[in-house]
Amino acid sequence: MEQHIYLIGLNYRTAGVEVRERFALTDHCSPETWAVPLRAAAPSAPDTTTLEEALILSTCNRVEILAVGQGDVPKLVLEAWAAAKGRSVTELAPYVYIHQGREAITHLFTVASSLDSMVLGEPQILGQLKGAYRKATLAGTTKTIINRLLHKSFSVAKRVRTETGIAASAVSISYAAVELAKRIFGDMGQYQAMLIGAGEMAELAATHLIQSGIKTVQVANRTFERAQELAAEFKGEAVPFEHLFEKLAEVDIVISSTGSPEAIIRARDIKDVLKRRKYRPMFFIDIAVPRDIDPDVNNLDNVYLYDIDDLKEVVEENLAHRRIEAEKAQAIVADEVNAFCFWLDSLDLQPTIVDLLTHFETHAQEELQRTLRRLGPVNEETRDALQAMLHGLIRKLSHEPIAFLKETNAEPSSRNVELIRRMFGLDEEHPAGRCTRRARKHDSALS
Repeated sequence: MEQHIYLIGLNYRTAGVEVRERFALTDHCSPETWAVPLRAAAPSAPDTTTLEEALILSTCNRVEILAVGQGDVPKLVLEAWAAAKGRSVTELAPYVYIHQGREAITHLFTVASSLDSMVLGEPQILGQLKGAYRKATLAGTTKTIINRLLHKSFSVAKRVRTETGIAASAVSISYAAVELAKRIFGDMGQYQAMLIGAGEMAELAATHLIQSGIKTVQVANRTFERAQELAAEFKGEAVPFEHLFEKLAEVDIVISSTGSPEAIIRARDIKDVLKRRKYRPMFFIDIAVPRDIDPDVNNLDNVYLYDIDDLKEVVEENLAHRRIEAEKAQAIVADEVNAFCFWLDSLDLQPTIVDLLTHFETHAQEELQRTLRRLGPVNEETRDALQAMLHGLIRKLSHEPIAFLKETNAEPSSRNVELIRRMFGLDEEHPAGRCTRRARKHDSALS
């Protein structure tokens, strides 16, 4: 029975966060335990259903199982998945999508290239996919097909990032803030930054600042213990809130994101700060709502102030740019899917090519023996000449059928395999190629 590639999963489009949490398989991703639910036979799976290879990708935005096997693999996987979480398939099924063959490969390449992510072009998903693959290989649940498929997905993602600008522009407020700072200051390695506030936005901004090579990061927060925690995480300095303006004179870039109901920095405060720093330029980014920094600060010489509305415009422009680049990326994915399917179908071609050549060779040798019996005794030179003639004839006669087998433009190769085997009587039946079968409908996989 033929093996098929399936991708069974749910994501942020099909399931809310509470459902994704309920069916997450993070706990099953250790080398010792993660493959157990899939290795167990589903109670109602027929004897002909087997799971040969498997990989689980479980993140906050998706849970997907890549599976290779025979028979009703989706049903086996869904029952094992639900059982692993102490739930029923009836609870799980409404949120699930099932892709088979070409559709499964296309989906995986799309995910790896971050074209299916909540934030288009984000880089985290590729690292998560690589981590899932490492765990699957350690657990021994991958073989030829998933190994080849995952390595190809990594190269597709690299090609997308190299040949398109999908990840070249900021699409989060915190990232956009740091990108603006880089435009103004250039080499960030010689400058110091301060975060005012220690929430999620500040933490993201700190991450991007460190990645940009900033010299030092200071963190000021009304709750000093929280400032210490965040500063320690980024090897920075915690600043007591009452010393805020004293420390501002030391920094070049200020990113503010507190929950204050009114402005905490005003123009009169910064005038004194500028004087103490001998009017060296300062860059303020206010990502708080309501605003932390009075707009009048922007009227001071050598001061640059951007608020969240300015950054949103940058983000929207960049998202539009990413959507254009995503079209180029989709073309790359389609090209790579074709190449992978050609390799996958070639796994079916090889036995038929061998059988075809064996078929010609067998008949040629039979005819050679009949001819030699009719000719009577012949010398070795004549026998070799006849043998060489037959080999040449076999090559010529087999060239067109083999070329037809490998032809992918007019007909899928699986159809070509079936025609050649029937035409030359190689056997009564041969499995069709994996990539060219239609994906099963969701309900039929559960029936």
